[in-house]
Amino acid sequence: MIEDVTTVEQMAAAIREMHVRGAGLIGASAGYGMYLAAIEAATIAGVADFDQHLAKAAEQLKATRPTAVNLGWALDRVRAGLAIKAHLTAQEKAQIALQIAKEIAAEDEEQCRMIGQHGLDLIEQISRKKNGKPVNVLTHCNAGWLAFVDHGSALAPVYAAHDRGLSVHVWVDETRPRSQGSKLTAWELGQHGVPHTIIADNAAGHLMQRGNVDLVIVGSDRTTRTGDVANKIGTYLKALAAHDNKVPFYVALPSTSFDWTIRNGSEIPIEERGAEEVKHADGSYNGEILEIRVAPESSPAANYGFDVTPRRLVTGLITERGVCEADEKNILELFPEHAS
Repeated sequence: MIEDVTTVEQMAAAIREMHVRGAGLIGASAGYGMYLAAIEAATIAGVADFDQHLAKAAEQLKATRPTAVNLGWALDRVRAGLAIKAHLTAQEKAQIALQIAKEIAAEDEEQCRMIGQHGLDLIEQISRKKNGKPVNVLTHCNAGWLAFVDHGSALAPVYAAHDRGLSVHVWVDETRPRSQGSKLTAWELGQHGVPHTIIADNAAGHLMQRGNVDLVIVGSDRTTRTGDVANKIGTYLKALAAHDNKVPFYVALPSTSFDWTIRNGSEIPIEERGAEEVKHADGSYNGEILEIRVAPESSPAANYGFDVTPRRLVTGLITERGVCEADEKNILELFPEHAS
């Protein structure tokens, strides 16, 4: 399905209702949302109210998804880029906003490509130890090219390994309640020809106990400067199971998913979504998408979108600049520009 987005309100709805989702894609969409705001400002508000119109649009877009840090980062980048162009006309500023939005998208693609290359080294090491037998990777939620401009974060190393000719197999957590794993990750892997198996979320620990998982790779919606990781709800449980069974647990993320302003995962805002996502499920029946209730109508439900995995459970972070341990010292060695 292709959806045309021509207004800030439509972009906000697309992000909020998860027509677009995933840290990188949310950031890129926010960039283009600011371009739409700039067009509106140039058409309606004029030069005098241009900045005020953009500030209001940024506030509207930022309110859609509180956990993914790429959202606010992209909004701030466009506004900062326009702030230094104060002498330009409103129409010229709109073109600058478009240029910045394109830069955000292009950088996201390149960062994810490099994440794939650095993560490939990890898979190659395991493949050699297994004498070429399939490397079993477990992932949670969807962090592939449907969640970024291209390549993905957690899935980028898998695609790179498969394209290199390595034997790799992916355990795909279904990822309730929205089932991004079974709906999106499985579809992506199938399109790419990567062997995979969908599992119930609660089966991951069992597979690790049996020695059927060689490593876990997940994405991140916000990671602190000290290495605490917010990702889709259920990630923390996978990290606990991996730690207990001595399975390497890696987080793949572009640097835009770091929140350099906070040190502790408890400071990360956790999105709470509507109860209907927990109490209902949808699927295809005879070519038609149907939604059904799977819980008592009168029962309340809580729907936390994310959880935080503490740095002590993270084996390493896979970034566009390389792989590092999940602690402030090692992170800042890769990204020294954020040391102060």
